[in-house]
Amino acid sequence: MESRIAENIEWVRERVAAAAKRAGRDPKEVTLIAVSKTKPVEMLSAAYVVGERQFGENKVQELCAKFPVMPKDTVWHMIGHLQTNKVRQVIDKVALIHSVDNIKLAQVIQSEAEKKGRICNVLLEVNIAEENSKYGLSPSEVEKFAREIAGFDRIRVCGLMTVAPFTENPEENREYFRQMKRLAVDISAKNIDNVSMKVLSMGMTGDYEVAVEEGATMVRIGTGIFGEREYNIKE
Repeated sequence: MESRIAENIEWVRERVAAAAKRAGRDPKEVTLIAVSKTKPVEMLSAAYVVGERQFGENKVQELCAKFPVMPKDTVWHMIGHLQTNKVRQVIDKVALIHSVDNIKLAQVIQSEAEKKGRICNVLLEVNIAEENSKYGLSPSEVEKFAREIAGFDRIRVCGLMTVAPFTENPEENREYFRQMKRLAVDISAKNIDNVSMKVLSMGMTGDYEVAVEEGATMVRIGTGIFGEREYNIKE
């Protein structure tokens, strides 16, 4: 298992670097997040041994179970939909919440971060293809929402995140990734206080190379590193 995960990570890193170079970018601009949802700690440890430090979880209970077991320098990302009643459990464990898309959630993050005496880094989730089955702000709502939460002194908006449509052909998502990049550039140009657009979290196992070519600064890779999800695993 360990050798397979090591090989997979090396393969993904090489492809990220090649995609960055094709776009005239420095590969160091792109952070690889190993999406470890449904995977046991043994698999995360195998990734950690070969230098992976950034891990993404979709479920609060999984993140909380793995957090005390993994080494202290592990960097955790909450990439799934976050319910307001679960914010308290992760606020002091994650480096970045990728999935903020409504004012109620932002208010709870602000409140819980204040209780913990910390500032919480977040991304605004954008439903770039406006799919009914997905969470996220529509592209037209993003600037207004960014301005709404800009005054929250315990939240730092660091950029945008999207989950592009599932497709067999990654080229079909190129235009969505371009739209995300344009949206980030447009909002950045508005110079909204407390709002940065430095992070663009987009691209998964099936389309991360195209995402990097179009400006992703974080890619979220699960299957490409750990294999298919295993929903029967119990923490």
